[in-house]
Amino acid sequence: MDNYKFNGQRLRDALQFRGIRMADLAKQIDISKQSLSLYANGNNNPPFENVAKIAKALDFPFEFFMTEDLCSTVTNNTYFRSQASASKLMQNSQKIKLEFVAKIYEVFLDYVDFPEQNLPPVSFLGSDACVDACADKTFEQIEDNARFVRKYWKIGMGPIDNMQYLLESNGIIVSGMKNVDKKIDAFSQRVNIQNHGSIFIVALAVGNKPEVRLRFDMAHELGHILMHNWDDSNDNLSREEFNVLEKQANMFASALLLPRESFGSDVAPYATNVEFYRSLKKKWGVSMQAMMYRAHQLDLINYNQFQYMMRTVSAKGWRRREPGDIPGSLNSTIFQGAVDVLFEGGYLSSSELMQAFHEYGIYLSQDDLEDILGLKPGTLTVNDKVIPLIRPKTITDTNNR
Repeated sequence: MDNYKFNGQRLRDALQFRGIRMADLAKQIDISKQSLSLYANGNNNPPFENVAKIAKALDFPFEFFMTEDLCSTVTNNTYFRSQASASKLMQNSQKIKLEFVAKIYEVFLDYVDFPEQNLPPVSFLGSDACVDACADKTFEQIEDNARFVRKYWKIGMGPIDNMQYLLESNGIIVSGMKNVDKKIDAFSQRVNIQNHGSIFIVALAVGNKPEVRLRFDMAHELGHILMHNWDDSNDNLSREEFNVLEKQANMFASALLLPRESFGSDVAPYATNVEFYRSLKKKWGVSMQAMMYRAHQLDLINYNQFQYMMRTVSAKGWRRREPGDIPGSLNSTIFQGAVDVLFEGGYLSSSELMQAFHEYGIYLSQDDLEDILGLKPGTLTVNDKVIPLIRPKTITDTNNR
């Protein structure tokens, strides 16, 4: 540590990660905001005691503030479902967490052969200002895109049992984060990694959300990934433009999860019967309300019938919690699969994996790492009894979990 020097950017990163303002940190640790600002801008080197205070208050390892980021990842853009209501502070907190997910992915590439990105080359000409005014044209484009995705990925026209596996097996990273601000729903991010191109990460707010909602969230984010522009920052979008993109992604999710032909055939006999959707929910894995909306979208029920059915749902208290809802959680993530193969095969011990992270300048606590990677609690607990073998460059078949 003799060659270490305080890294002001890391102070800014830690504040963003925790969603804490510099002024609030200053009050908490009794160091002036002016001093913290000087540290963050590299204009003053803090004494050891102050670095220790900062590290303890922000719950980061001391070394985090004394090292450089050696990863090559560059974040392009982020789509938030709750952009209109979530605070910028909370959005930025989630953005940087996904940036660390991408950095850790880069580390794993030294050891693991992840599935290559295999995105269907859909064509979408819808604009960010045209849904209602171009309703028929936009709707048919999205229907065609959803049908093409199913054909391209060879998943047939029935229910999608495991949306997470579908995304991960085609090179999209899926992560679930707990303790996320309730106004943050789901979001996706594109990141460039030197010599590896672009990757997409989908993050889900897991906790009390039912399983059917997580499945829809993943399909929604896939809509953003495939249909929308990732080259321009979403910060420049007006609220109206953002709402249009959200509506388009919702339409795509509905069309992908509930195909016009097969779902339409299932629902048609009793399309106006609210109780009928309880049985359909078990088959299609989509909420009753989403299926009712889809039935209306497919002209299987008219507007008045749809409104009556939604009033019935409200009267039964099903708006927030429907019959058959079960708590949603992620299956074993692609990172869990990679870690399990490395540890159980004796290729790496947990302490060696942590050291590999440190070599890239990634210093996060075990709890933070397990949270942002969607790992089971205790996965990274150091076990000195593991005797590692010679570390290979590439290990395959980590996705077969």
